[in-house]
Amino acid sequence: MTGRLVCLTSALAFCAGAASAEMNFNRIASFETWRNMAEGADTKRESSAEIIAASDDGMTLVYSDSPLGVVGRIDITDPKNPQPLGNTDMDGEPTSVTVIGNTAFVGVNTSESYTKPGGKLVSLDLASGAITGECDLGGQPDSTAHDDAGTFVVVAIENERDEDLGDGRVPQMPAGWVTKVMIENGAMNCDVQKIDVTGLAAIAGEDPEPEFVDVNGLGEIVVTMQENNEMVVIGADGTVLNHFSAGAVDLVRVDLDDERAALTFDGEQPGRLREPDGVQWLDDNHFMIANEGDMDGGSRSITVFHKDGTLVYESNSAFETAVIQAGHYPDKRSDAKGVEPEGMEFATFGGTPYALVLTERASTVQVYDVTNPAAPVLKQTLPSGIAPEGVIAIPERNLFATANEADLIEDGGVRSHVMIYEYQDAPAAYPQLTSAGADELIGWGANSGMVAGEDGLVYFVNDSFYSFQPRIFTVDTKQTPARIVSALDVTRAGRPAQKLDMEGITLDGKGGFWIASEGRTDRVIPHAIYNVNAKGEIKKEIGLPAELLANEIRFGFEGVTMIGDTLWMAVQREWKDDPKGFVKLVAYNTETKEWGAVRYPLEPKGAGWIGLSEIVAHGDWVYIIERDNQIGSNAKVKKLFRVPASEMVAAPLGGDLPVVSKQEVRDLIPDLAANGGYVVDKVEGLAIFADGTAWVSTDNDGVDDSSGETFFWTIGKLQ
Repeated sequence: MTGRLVCLTSALAFCAGAASAEMNFNRIASFETWRNMAEGADTKRESSAEIIAASDDGMTLVYSDSPLGVVGRIDITDPKNPQPLGNTDMDGEPTSVTVIGNTAFVGVNTSESYTKPGGKLVSLDLASGAITGECDLGGQPDSTAHDDAGTFVVVAIENERDEDLGDGRVPQMPAGWVTKVMIENGAMNCDVQKIDVTGLAAIAGEDPEPEFVDVNGLGEIVVTMQENNEMVVIGADGTVLNHFSAGAVDLVRVDLDDERAALTFDGEQPGRLREPDGVQWLDDNHFMIANEGDMDGGSRSITVFHKDGTLVYESNSAFETAVIQAGHYPDKRSDAKGVEPEGMEFATFGGTPYALVLTERASTVQVYDVTNPAAPVLKQTLPSGIAPEGVIAIPERNLFATANEADLIEDGGVRSHVMIYEYQDAPAAYPQLTSAGADELIGWGANSGMVAGEDGLVYFVNDSFYSFQPRIFTVDTKQTPARIVSALDVTRAGRPAQKLDMEGITLDGKGGFWIASEGRTDRVIPHAIYNVNAKGEIKKEIGLPAELLANEIRFGFEGVTMIGDTLWMAVQREWKDDPKGFVKLVAYNTETKEWGAVRYPLEPKGAGWIGLSEIVAHGDWVYIIERDNQIGSNAKVKKLFRVPASEMVAAPLGGDLPVVSKQEVRDLIPDLAANGGYVVDKVEGLAIFADGTAWVSTDNDGVDDSSGETFFWTIGKLQ
């Protein structure tokens, strides 16, 4: 996507892209953590990248991998082509890592139980991966950090609570503390300094759970105590300089409905306690915290404090706004907790100080210019892998990297990734679609079928993920990024229509739309087509004939288009009466009410299944998206084909059906891979304007077991 962004002046507007003269961060590569497993190992085991750090020269990344009990190393000499350096067993659960020079210091949990915590700090040579030393910490470590001079490592000894005990509340003894481990000539002095932080917080002061630590240029340590709603500042000599409550926020414009699958940002939460998780010094006097909300929902915001306890900045609900507008709001995963800001990093790139804030549930990196700590400016929303946990900046190389902990191998989903970003003199490549600048705050996701209208407008529908909020969205493709300008509810008797799974949309030529709904009889959702007027009201409901329903399976209509008076619907997969490797393109004549079909030959089946996602008629051709259900490095088929319109002659149902021919138009995998992340599964939308300009879109599954990324791009004019 190129071009100049139009920055709007709406109160909700967000400058989601930039002119090419402005510096931006863009993702350039990703690395699947299973690649660090030894040759011959079972790569189907769960692995994870959680906390991440980099060597002093910025050429090696190292991350903690809790499921495997290892730390992994990645060679990023060529950051666009990261290479595996292997794993090192930690004989315990690694929880965090920080690097001084070419030595990584890893916090390792060796606890027998919640009531018998234990842990150690392990030093590791980054060049060889060899362990060079260990120090007993006496408790369960969480985060680690070090001072600029490399003279000490500070460890938050959390001694975490059992979330299944007593509703997960504190206190749960033993209490945690903060430990300083001195570093002398690159080696640890195991005569550690234990810093007591009990008796400080008003909430369970006898049981502090230190979470994240960071060190400023004066050697002072800031500590978050999430469950205790407390901040602690420790001097260079190890004495407590100051402590204060993290306070509360009156949240507005939040989605509080856990039961309904809809994005409704009309709730309020007065007096919501901050639950500080990640923390970073912005200078020697100010630090920023990410208020995750692990226990009571938290304030789902970011906050800047002066170390004397003065509140300098509070984002309130504005932190979530750009995430919502970029289609990353995790409705089913965390209505009560929102996007869950968690990890963060601070670094200066090109003379500008930036805070990089991760959203665990929304899988984004929010980039803030913090030149003025009292007025951070949101510059970008970047996509990350699923559940980003850690981030490290390498400003000397204009790079940063995120560690994304979710590994969905057991569900056949995407693997855990490390993702790499570069600070470039280039336009922002993401988001490619945003609702920023609309007259209202529009949440969106689970994009499915599309159709082109007039004057650069594209319409798309969401699928059944938002079952209580079926909508038709209008997109202005003349802006960069493309902008959702309105959302129209699809209604029945004046209320949002139920029992819909909208997977296709086309114009009806009368100011309204035809919509194809994919049925699931086990959920009492009919396979059907609907005529919807310009107000979103369903005017006609057309069920499938008995000849089709007798052979139906779950995977039904995926797309609808119109040729003359005839609607054509692509059936995603083989139904019971289809030969293996062939699916139906079903026809319905809106005038004669007659049904018919042709058969379409699928690509050879590899892993998973092959099916259709979209159908669009244009000129002498009918264009069809065909894809497998594979993701990441397993994806093989995401392609655009075309069928001669002259062959779209429907035969009666129940008899022999003619087989159409097809030609490959474009392999879409290189387009998807060009975004620097993993290849997503669901390419589901295609819209073609009168001049042949085509736009393609992906479905982000409503940010459920998904990174939330939606790619919406033009492939130019079809020949």
